[in-house]
Amino acid sequence: MKINKNYQNLEDSYLFSTIAKKVNEYAAENPSKSIIRLGIGDVTLPLAKAVVEAMHKAVDEMGVQATFRGYGPEQGYDFLRSVVQKYYASRNTDLSIDEIFISDGAKSDVGNILDLFDKDNTVLVPDPVYPVYVDTNTMAGRKIIFAEANESNGFLPMPDLSQKADIIYICSPNNPTGAVYNRNQLKQWVDYALENKAVILFDAAYECFISDKNLPRSIFEIEGAKKCAIEFCSFSKTAGFTGTRCGYTIVPDELIVDGIHLRKMWLRRQTTKFNGVPYIVQRGAEAVFSECGQKEIKQAIDYYRNNAKIIADTLDEKGIWYTGGKHSPYIWLKCPNGMDSWAFFDMLLNEIQVVGTPGAGFGKNGKNFFRLTSFGSDVKTKEAMERFSKLF
Repeated sequence: MKINKNYQNLEDSYLFSTIAKKVNEYAAENPSKSIIRLGIGDVTLPLAKAVVEAMHKAVDEMGVQATFRGYGPEQGYDFLRSVVQKYYASRNTDLSIDEIFISDGAKSDVGNILDLFDKDNTVLVPDPVYPVYVDTNTMAGRKIIFAEANESNGFLPMPDLSQKADIIYICSPNNPTGAVYNRNQLKQWVDYALENKAVILFDAAYECFISDKNLPRSIFEIEGAKKCAIEFCSFSKTAGFTGTRCGYTIVPDELIVDGIHLRKMWLRRQTTKFNGVPYIVQRGAEAVFSECGQKEIKQAIDYYRNNAKIIADTLDEKGIWYTGGKHSPYIWLKCPNGMDSWAFFDMLLNEIQVVGTPGAGFGKNGKNFFRLTSFGSDVKTKEAMERFSKLF
C-alpha cells in the first residue's frame, strides 16, 4: 500500500486554521478584549425570507408520502437549472440547461473538476491566489506555474506568451485582491487559451458584487469563451449560502478537447461520484431568483458593499494603497511602512483587536499586503475602522 506523497508538499496548516489558532490564543489570554473579525470571508446576515419560506415548504413536502423525494438528479433539478439559465439569459448569455450542473459550492467543484484532466498538465495560477487552486493541484502532483500579480499591474496579471499552460485559473472579482478584469483583459486570456489549447477555470463566486454594467460578470460574455472555459459560481456570497451549500458549474457543449466533450465527461463524473444537492436546499436556491428573493438579496449585498466603502474610505483618508472594495467584498491593502503581513496581523490583533488575513498566506506576492472583508456587521466594521484610524 502506498499513500499519495504529494500531500507532503502541502503547507502543514491551512491558512485560516493558523489564523484561528492565533486568535483563540490571544482571546484566552485577554478575555476582556473585544475582538472584531474582518478576516475569513464568511457572511453574517441571515438567509433571505423568501429562501427560508421556500425551504420550510420543501421540508413539509419531505414529510408527506405524495411529495417525498429521495435521490435527485446528480446534475440538479430542472426547476433550479432553468432559473439559472434565465439568470444568464438576462445578461445576454445563452446556455443550454444541460450545460448547467448544480453543486454543493464553487470550492468543491473547483477541485473536483480536476478529475477530467491528466496529472501531466501544467497549471497556471495567479500569485497571490485562493489557496484551493494551488493545494488541489499539489495534491495531484501537477506542475504549477504562476502569473505575477502585483501592485504595478493592479493585481490583474495578463497572459505571458513565453509561458505555456494547459489549465488556467482566473477569479474575477478576485479573492483575495478584489481586483476585477474588464472585457478587453478577459478577451486576451480567452485568446491565449484558444491559441494554447488550454482550458480556463473561471471562478465567478463574487460576480454579484459587480455594479458596473461594463464589467463582465461571466467569462461567457467574452467571444470564444465557450470553446475554452468552465465557469464556477456559488450562492454562498450571492445569497448567504455558506452554511447551506449550493452553487453551479457551467460546462459548455462547445468545449471539446481531443474530440471529447468535457460536458459529457463531467456528467459522467458527477453521476459516478456525486449524489446531488438536497432537494430542500435547491428549493431555497430557486427562491433566490424569485422577485422577492432578488429584492432581499440585493439589500444584503448592498449592506456588505456599504461595509466595504467604510473600509475603503478609511484607507483613502490614511493614504494607504489598496485594490477591491468597490466591486468586491474584499479590500486588499498595502501594509504601511513595508511591514510584513504576518507582523501587521499581529500588530492589529494586539494593538486594536482587529483580525484580518495576512497576504503571505495567498502567495509570495502577498507578503506585504493584507486582506480585509466587508462581511461583518456595519456596527463592528465602523468600530474596527475607528480603531484603525486611531492606530494610524
